[in-house]
Parts: sequence; structure tokens; C-alpha cells
Amino acid sequence: MSSRRRTLLKVIVLGDSGVGKTSLMNQYVHKKFSQQYKATIGADFVTKELQIDDRLVTLQIWDTAGQERFQSLGVAFYRGADCCVLVYDVNVMRSFDNLDHWHEEFLKQANPPDPKTFPFILLGNKIDIDGGNSRVVSEKKAMEWCASKGNIPYFETSAKEDYNVDPALMSIAKTALANVQEQDIYFQNIPEVVSETEQRGSCAC
Repeated sequence: MSSRRRTLLKVIVLGDSGVGKTSLMNQYVHKKFSQQYKATIGADFVTKELQIDDRLVTLQIWDTAGQERFQSLGVAFYRGADCCVLVYDVNVMRSFDNLDHWHEEFLKQANPPDPKTFPFILLGNKIDIDGGNSRVVSEKKAMEWCASKGNIPYFETSAKEDYNVDPALMSIAKTALANVQEQDIYFQNIPEVVSETEQRGSCAC
């Protein structure tokens, strides 16, 4: 009988305030949607148990505040992330325009070993609003942005209607799991030698 390995995956969710980050997480984990908007203060996380192939996976999803004043909290929350989910509202152009900022901010704060291959996923949320008539960001535009960032996977979602939420999050879990497995291999091949620079704690910035 194969022994089951439990893996903890840390997923960070980023995007402008009000794009539906918390609603997506609540819909995914608790199957609930609330019309009342309450801004996230700092960061909060939810967990979800999954089975992917023969692995038991605990998805730890960090829902971070979209307001600028909480951005200094970023480093502590971003470190050790296995995947980053970027969310925008298809009806608000500014939330799409700010994706570059969130993408760069994450890479700067999390400082992953290989920024070019670190897994991101983009969610275009709130596609249910006004039957889709008020959307201002086309799927084509979103796909072009994803292509420019190394072919990031893209999903259109509605937290309210529970549309595409499970498939998107399952894709995120699988992507994060693949990243962890690659890191395991990567770290097994590295001799444990601390460079003089690290020992002195100096920084080349």
C-alpha cells in the first residue's frame, strides 16, 4: 500500500480592493456568498483539504488586503508561497491595469528562487454582473496579458454564481503542487553551504 504524503501548499491571493478575493475564497471553501462587502484588514487565510492523485493536500489560501496601506505587511505573508493568484474585476479597467503592479510587488516581496518560472494564475472575476454587459476587459485582452507574463493560466469566474471557482482553484492547487515537487528536487541537489555574504548578513542592494 502506498503511503500517503500530506503536503501543505501556501497560496497568496492578490488584487485590488473590491475585486472579490474574499468572496472567491468563501465560495470555494465554505460554499457561501455574501452581498455585504467588508474589506479585509491585513491578511486572513482559509484552508481546504484536497486529494490530488495519491497526495493529501492542505491548501492554505492567504487572502490579502487590496488597500495600499497594508502593503508593508506583504513580506511576511508572501514568503514561502507556492503559487500566487492574481484577481481582477472584468468590469473595472483599473483593477486590470494594476495587475502589473501586483505581479511585480509579489516577485519583489516573495523573492522566489526563479521568478521566471514561479507559478501565477489569473482570475477575471464578477463575469455575472449585468449579464456580462458591463464588462470592460475582454477575455482576449486578459489572455494577451497572461501570454506576456510567460503564459499564465487564466480563468473567468463568478464568486456569486459559483462559476468556474472549483476548476480554477483545483488548477491552482495542481500548479502549486508541481512547484513544490520541483523545489524538492532543486533543493536535494544543492549542497548545504552558506556563502560568506549570507553569513555576514550583507546585501548587494
